[in-house]
Amino acid sequence: QVQLVESGGGLVQAGGSLRLSCAASGRTFSPYAMGWFRRAPGKEREFVATINWSGGSTNYADSVKGRFTISRDNAKNPVYLQMNSLKPEDTAVYYCAASARYSGIASYTRMYDYWGQGTQVTVSS
Repeated sequence: QVQLVESGGGLVQAGGSLRLSCAASGRTFSPYAMGWFRRAPGKEREFVATINWSGGSTNYADSVKGRFTISRDNAKNPVYLQMNSLKPEDTAVYYCAASARYSGIASYTRMYDYWGQGTQVTVSS
């Protein structure tokens, strides 16, 4: 059974930092794209960041560019999201996602096959 489990969420003040991790079990995702999405209260799930199979290519939502960094370590937990200069509007449930079909960057929910349960990030003003 494939599972993605996020960790690292929590409550932080505006301007602070958090690092999210995503651990996978049940299969390897090293040949495929990984990503992070988020869902804020009352809003639809939105793309945050994606990384290709090797870690050599990334893509970010405009709202997080320059503040968030996605990375991966295929030998350990597959993907991380370093979040700096956090803003109240970053408050959301953050989801890790793994593709079983795309090796390049993947910025759309339909490109992903597995999802974690999410971790809450709350940024206070």
